Amino acid sequence: MKALVYHGPGQKSWDSVADPGPTEPTDVVVQVDTTTICGTDLHILKGDVPTVEPGRLLGHEAVGTIVARGSAVTSLDDGDRVLVPAITSCGRCAYCKRQMPSHCQAVGGVGWIFGHLIDGTQAEYARVPFAETSVHRVPEGVSDEQVLFLADILPTGYEVGVRNGRVKPGDVVAVVGAGPVGLAAIMTGHLSGASRIIAVDRVQSRLDKAKEFGADVAIDAGDDVDARVAELTGGLGVDVAIEAVGVPQTFETCCRLVRPGGVVANIGVHGAPATLHLEELWIKNVTITTGLVDGTTVPTLLQLVRDGRIGPERFATHSFDLADMLAAYDVFADADKHEALKVVLRR
Repeated sequence: MKALVYHGPGQKSWDSVADPGPTEPTDVVVQVDTTTICGTDLHILKGDVPTVEPGRLLGHEAVGTIVARGSAVTSLDDGDRVLVPAITSCGRCAYCKRQMPSHCQAVGGVGWIFGHLIDGTQAEYARVPFAETSVHRVPEGVSDEQVLFLADILPTGYEVGVRNGRVKPGDVVAVVGAGPVGLAAIMTGHLSGASRIIAVDRVQSRLDKAKEFGADVAIDAGDDVDARVAELTGGLGVDVAIEAVGVPQTFETCCRLVRPGGVVANIGVHGAPATLHLEELWIKNVTITTGLVDGTTVPTLLQLVRDGRIGPERFATHSFDLADMLAAYDVFADADKHEALKVVLRR
């Protein structure tokens, strides 16, 4: 089969590799029908994730069709159309039982294994461990593009941003960073009753997208963001500030925007230390949360997609054939130039 192979920092290729097969009784093999590229894949190619070894097939999101099963798989059938999420769950360890499969002990303590610790989904076929407790059947009448982004970014925005931020009816929410995961937080923020969502970004095209995805106000990060938010909230600040970039400046911005008793929900993947201004925050009763997506909300999100309550297919701005993987990487790596949110690759 063909697959995207990582050869070390800055090096990748679309190569012929061996077809996967079930290696454990709980495995299935999925024919990858639709996949995408994540910002995490770009971090890997920059050398920011040293646990990814050369020779690894990248990718951790897919919609596909089951073509082979291990001997213990009884609740899934060949031909089933499934969503393969970023997080693998054994369903039995202490963390999975606590609804925290992001730390599944059966796969080494980190539930994100595709394209990280095992071969991933940017390929024609992929082996899926612990399939019965990891994959989700795709509802009838729902397209691949409607569910593909439930593999990672949509539950990340919802779980790590909105739910960790404890957004409740009437809250004013600021989302700092209107890239794909920030837009996911905006899309799902109103599900929890946010009365106003403020988007902050430095790129006008992303601010325009934020308004399309449900933001009530869009602020250019080059403006005086603190003053604008103070004006919009009567000087109180926001109830929840969601950090969706992963750099020190945006985290510190969130800490300034949040009101006393509020929550800073960090989604961004940070590669450098950020200053935690406890000399200012200790007296404000501020809660700071972090997290890796668990994917436990995927069944709920699937129902919302099926019933037309949310439209994740709007994340897809560029489409490619699977064989054009390298061209898709070029576009996604220069997202601002191409005004790209997410790319979709189809068999």
